[in-house]
Amino acid sequence: MDQMTALRRGEMNWGVLARSIGPRVRLLRNVLAARTEAAGGADDLPTGALTVLALVSANPGTSQTLLARRAGINKSALVGIVDQLEQRALVARDRSAVDRRRNSLSITRAGEAALHDLHAAALPAEAPIRAALNPGEQALLVSLLDRALASMEGQAAQGQELGRAA
Repeated sequence: MDQMTALRRGEMNWGVLARSIGPRVRLLRNVLAARTEAAGGADDLPTGALTVLALVSANPGTSQTLLARRAGINKSALVGIVDQLEQRALVARDRSAVDRRRNSLSITRAGEAALHDLHAAALPAEAPIRAALNPGEQALLVSLLDRALASMEGQAAQGQELGRAA
């Protein structure tokens, strides 16, 4: 099929990005985020609330710094999200018993209920992926994404160490 026919059909050639990972990951993330947002959930919770609530639920007592890193949210934005979740009594923020300079986060009962509602609303966004991939392929995709993320985090940590040594 020639290029003009492909374009008329809404198809595009990736060109030099034919084997690139980043654009596809970004596109998938954007599609999932839009579908999740359209699905609704809890009233006017900030973007990222599902991720933050899920991570705090699974890791009670986590610090905001570690949470920001794992959620892929910059620290300033995370503080705003946590502020809103705390105002709604969905998370509790206390001083860490280990390091008084840090906050320790935990989820409340209301937060667990909101997490359940948000997760239920977000699941349909992934339905097309689950339909296209069998359970083994889904597990492989998650595993490959985790490995790719770990490799990038390792590179970032190495860069930080080199920066300190200079």
